[in-house]
Amino acid sequence: MPHSFGYRARTRDLFKRKFKEKGLIKLSTYLISYQVGDIVDIKANGAQQKGMPHKYYHGRTGIVYNVTPRAVGIIINKIVGNRYIEKRVNVRIEHVRHSKCRQEFLDRVKRNTAASAEAKKSGQRVALKRVPVLPRVSHTVSTEKNTPQTIVPVRYETTI
Repeated sequence: MPHSFGYRARTRDLFKRKFKEKGLIKLSTYLISYQVGDIVDIKANGAQQKGMPHKYYHGRTGIVYNVTPRAVGIIINKIVGNRYIEKRVNVRIEHVRHSKCRQEFLDRVKRNTAASAEAKKSGQRVALKRVPVLPRVSHTVSTEKNTPQTIVPVRYETTI
């Protein structure tokens, strides 16, 4: 049988719905509002073939540049050869969701703002920079019954 290179080739598992999430699309999907500048993830929904993005864009993250009643325009950087090309893709909202990639940053901004306001009230300085996790301090586990002992290999002996 000849090999197929169609638009949706090799997407049997890619566009498949998750376990217990098959059937009609939830109405909450349509009630989410998108604004220009939002960071969104593209994840194609197999229940709606209209406005479905190409399989290359499945799982990609982009920025909304245009909002229409049923779809959003997304800017995605695509690697072509040795350069990035800015692609503008129009996708229906069933295939889009808000990205969580900035959530940690936004939480950190709130924490730092609260910490700096608290420090300003008390008149002290507070370090707001992130500090990498250092290695744990070394220690020896020993008790009266279990003292550390040195282990050496047994010499090789021939039995001939």
